[in-house]
Amino acid sequence: MKFKIDHDYHIHSHLSLCSGDPEQTTQNILRYAHENNFKRICLTDHFWDEKVEGAIDWYKPQNLAHVRQSLPLPQEEGIRFFFGVEADMDKFFRLGIAEETFGQFDFVIIPTTHLHMNGFTLENGVTDNAVRAQLWFDRLAALLQKPLPWHKIGIAHLTCPLIGGSDRKAHIDILRLLNRESVQVLFRRIAESGAGVELNFNPFIYNDEELETVLDVYRLAKAENCKFYLGSDAHTADHLRTAPDKFAQIVDLLGLDEQDKFDF
Repeated sequence: MKFKIDHDYHIHSHLSLCSGDPEQTTQNILRYAHENNFKRICLTDHFWDEKVEGAIDWYKPQNLAHVRQSLPLPQEEGIRFFFGVEADMDKFFRLGIAEETFGQFDFVIIPTTHLHMNGFTLENGVTDNAVRAQLWFDRLAALLQKPLPWHKIGIAHLTCPLIGGSDRKAHIDILRLLNRESVQVLFRRIAESGAGVELNFNPFIYNDEELETVLDVYRLAKAENCKFYLGSDAHTADHLRTAPDKFAQIVDLLGLDEQDKFDF
């Protein structure tokens, strides 16, 4: 059976400091789910646990009390609205959520590709694409070594343009520099852990060659039996409106069916 587009597990509200959209409320997010016949959605505002050292000034206000302002989440019959967060990892591979805090959330997504935060997620002045490709690998490998509740964790946006830093076009070159055999080993670990791999990219912005480079990453994950979930990464109402078409195109391009789906 074809992969049903019935969920979105990566959504930000106005509480994420990079949103800035007063219309990005939990009620409007629930309405988005209703209008698109989604059965499961998850709120994942940016978060850095105050119990963990190392937060930059941008992250410090986005603590547990901050993200919990969304609670209680509005509910509607036939739709499950989950409470999650997007927890980051710094340049020391330190995860911004304490072990005991995982229990506060239904789902936790973790990006290893936020390589636009100079001095925080990587050393200042790293511009070489080969170095960034190695960081792509090293950061994901470090995350997978951690003793985490993997059944409720998603690996966020692995092909995110932010791996290129301020040069958003560089991310294609970085993806091409990845060692495929080494990446397969990581995807095998993800599959064994029970974590989900996020499908979160815009297939309409690439030319054919670029799109094949992006898709190749997820095809490697699929070959290693990883399970996938859809994430819009929506920060605004406009992002929500365009998400379903992107999801449909991604599912078709990767030829996904229901057995490829991750649920927590």
